[in-house]
Amino acid sequence: MNAKRGYVPEDEKNFSSAALEKMRTASRHIGFLINEGYDLKQAATFVGNHFLLSERQRLAIMRSLATKEQLVERSRKEVSSVSGRTVYIDGFNIIITLEVLLCDSILFSCMDGTIRDLAALRGTYRIIPETKGAVQLLLKTLQEMDVQAAHILLDEPVSNSGRLKALIAEIGEAYPLGLDIQIQRDVDRALWEQENVITTDSVILDHCVSWLNITAKCMTRLGKQALNVWK
Repeated sequence: MNAKRGYVPEDEKNFSSAALEKMRTASRHIGFLINEGYDLKQAATFVGNHFLLSERQRLAIMRSLATKEQLVERSRKEVSSVSGRTVYIDGFNIIITLEVLLCDSILFSCMDGTIRDLAALRGTYRIIPETKGAVQLLLKTLQEMDVQAAHILLDEPVSNSGRLKALIAEIGEAYPLGLDIQIQRDVDRALWEQENVITTDSVILDHCVSWLNITAKCMTRLGKQALNVWK
């Protein structure tokens, strides 16, 4: 049975055309507040209460916005070419987003150019029919970008991390990449000091040396579009 990663039935109402217009107005208010130094979560709560936004709508806005300083810094650190280089991949973060993409669930085009989802991991994960396709899409894109080696980091505390590692290794045999799959206790911190990081996690983007926006490339490759709640 298809699990439709990242989808709940209420999304049709939450992200209808009328709802998106209200969310864009709310986003402008929240964007102003965070650029004035207010905490993002507190600003989203305050404005969300005023506009009577659902939790899913607030989460979509929070994941889509960034301050002017963050946008400048993330843009400075973004790289477009990794030919002949090594990349470090936030495994669950990227694979889940690609699963959502292949499930045709909702994705969001964010201010920093990334594509983000609303799939809540919360320590639990299970392989779904789209997982294999997501891994293949990731590895094929890396191959086409002439990546020399890829370190895929998976969070140890997350359930089924070992099964996902085995699946990636099996699929990876068909791709001429220097593939290294690691299960680590703190993937976020492991990526903080690395170059050529592949993730959409905003905290990692703000700490890493440089990053690559591969999810946007994958979405363009498949000819699909993401919702925009801020523009």
